Amino acid sequence: MLSTDEKYMARCLQLAQLGGGYVSPNPMVGAVIVCNDRIIGEGYHRHIGEAHAEPNAIYSVNNKELLSQSTLYVNLEPCSHYGKTPPCADLIVKKRIKKVVIGTLDPNPKVSGRGAEILRDAGIEVIVGVLEKECHTLNRRFFTFQINKRPYILLKWAQTRDGFIDHCRSDNSIQALKISNSITQLLTHKMRSENMAIMVSTNTVLLDNPSLTLRYWFGKSPLRVAIDRKNMIPDNYIIKDRKSPTIIFTREKPASKPNLEFVRIAEHYDNLPTILAALYERNVHSVLVEGGSKLINSFIASGLWDEANIEISGVSIGEGVAAPVLHHATEVSRSLIDNHNWLHYSNSENSYFVL
Repeated sequence: MLSTDEKYMARCLQLAQLGGGYVSPNPMVGAVIVCNDRIIGEGYHRHIGEAHAEPNAIYSVNNKELLSQSTLYVNLEPCSHYGKTPPCADLIVKKRIKKVVIGTLDPNPKVSGRGAEILRDAGIEVIVGVLEKECHTLNRRFFTFQINKRPYILLKWAQTRDGFIDHCRSDNSIQALKISNSITQLLTHKMRSENMAIMVSTNTVLLDNPSLTLRYWFGKSPLRVAIDRKNMIPDNYIIKDRKSPTIIFTREKPASKPNLEFVRIAEHYDNLPTILAALYERNVHSVLVEGGSKLINSFIASGLWDEANIEISGVSIGEGVAAPVLHHATEVSRSLIDNHNWLHYSNSENSYFVL
């Protein structure tokens, strides 16, 4: 049974999710204003660069005189600095809201406790830590980006029941093994919409010539990222069509073009920290790694991953390209989706999310 504060915080989390795919690299935030146990205003952060959840909730209240008698619930600490919008903490003080309930403090060093401090200094009652785990989970990409100074890494692959991701193919004249069905394909594209970038290896591009765009879900296509050390990807391949922002990491750096950036990396194979640092510098807060097997295994071996989603079909093929193998991972949940098992793993000791 949820307490009153937990009930309204749960509503904040519902609202916050409506901004998914539109606010990154900013966090998803929802706000609810309650007076006499009745919601009188709601809002969420809709698009990056636009008003935050708190002002959207405040300005949705019809009778502004009620604000001084109200409690504002928000899943993330109100901002205290000028960015693309003014500080939300200042607006809350100005509107004389008497109480603020915060799900979790903001890990961003520009905020981190300062928003709550501004409110308390103004005489506002502040409560922090309501549904804190759930609030952290919702914005785990944002927290990882702020705390670990690298993008959140989500691994994704589909495999057969006997542990293969594809036939052994030497060129693209042989069609790739189809493992996903129409429903799991939708879920994969939903994942693309939830992450700022999608990453693949040279071999995946050469064999599949993928578009790596969002076609079966709503939202914005992620930044396309390919690791092509030897600059083997032909210019006529889709990933170089410049129709979607793309970064290619290579040891031989050609001239960059609009929507197609080349970033130099060393010839050796231990380039993941360098690559993630470059993406962090470009404010990319999350990366969906879709292949191939060697690339995914390199993330696993380096410990540079946070979450893994594995689709397992009922088909067996006997031989082929072996699927990646997770080590020391925590299984968070599993589900059956149209005869396909869908497994979720976490690389965190505090694995509490279920997708």
